[in-house]
Amino acid sequence: MVAKKKILVVDDSAVIRRFLIRLFEDAGYSVDFAKNGKEALEKLKQEHFSLVTLDIQMPILDGISTLKKIMEEKPTRVLMISSYTNDSAKLTFEALDLGAIDYIPKPKNSLEIAKISDEILQKVKSALLVVPKKLAKFQDSFKDNYTTKIDSDINMRFVLIGASTGGPRLIEQICKNLPPNYPHALCVVQHMPTEFTANFAKRLNTISKVEVLEADLGVELKASRVIIAKGGKHLHFRKKLTKYTCMLTPNTNNRFFVPSVDEMFFSALETLPCKQILAVELTGIGDDGADGMVALKRAGAYTIAESEKSAVVYGMPKEATLRGGATKVLDFDDILEEIIRYGQ
Repeated sequence: MVAKKKILVVDDSAVIRRFLIRLFEDAGYSVDFAKNGKEALEKLKQEHFSLVTLDIQMPILDGISTLKKIMEEKPTRVLMISSYTNDSAKLTFEALDLGAIDYIPKPKNSLEIAKISDEILQKVKSALLVVPKKLAKFQDSFKDNYTTKIDSDINMRFVLIGASTGGPRLIEQICKNLPPNYPHALCVVQHMPTEFTANFAKRLNTISKVEVLEADLGVELKASRVIIAKGGKHLHFRKKLTKYTCMLTPNTNNRFFVPSVDEMFFSALETLPCKQILAVELTGIGDDGADGMVALKRAGAYTIAESEKSAVVYGMPKEATLRGGATKVLDFDDILEEIIRYGQ
């Protein structure tokens, strides 16, 4: 008999604890709980847990401090519990930098609980796919400060990137390492809720040498500009004379993820010159972007899928590869180099 996966729920709210414990037990998991970070660290020393859900704001020892200790002493899969506010968004991104795999929404009331149960279970399932030994590598696995010289006469092309679980830290590395005179326009679909994408773009803009902004109607695709798809809307493109701009469209195709990587890829197929596109599929559960990447490759785009070796969750890039959509399969560091040197 296979042992149940065991989850440690860490939250100072008795209401949230009861909700999560019942949700996880009904889904077949074994569950224990801690009321604060100090209790959680003591329990982690005593036994093994497959996953920890960790509230950000707690007494005695807060979530960020607890996460640091977990990653130092016993790297474990961690999902942060985050309310969708500006302050929580900032702390959540800090947690992702420290090694948390993802975050789950904190329900505001009993009416929200039923609405977000499926999302929470999906994120738990996704997090449990992460190989624990990758968590230790997660901290210092990136190169930094590429010094690639960019020729000034390269014509602008389009770099389109899709990512989900494990993606924010990769997108951050890409933005940090793009040179200030990067000659191409770069668009990113990272699966995130509406309240987080604006904060994500602002955060990236503060650490990048290029401009990073959230997608909005009419925003132009320009060299040295990174556009982050807006949560709750799909990122599409429109050509007007010689310019290409963003469109925000509703979820008429009933995609599971909004924004969707496939929606961006298929819009690019119809609007952008395909032979001037580099499409990249990074870590994430599911298959969003796989079909779009196949179509772009057939139309002449250069396509790259992240390798199983470096992907935190080998779902989206795996499907893109299996369906024949990847021109190359590369580790993330090599993908970063390809993005920087694209078109030279």
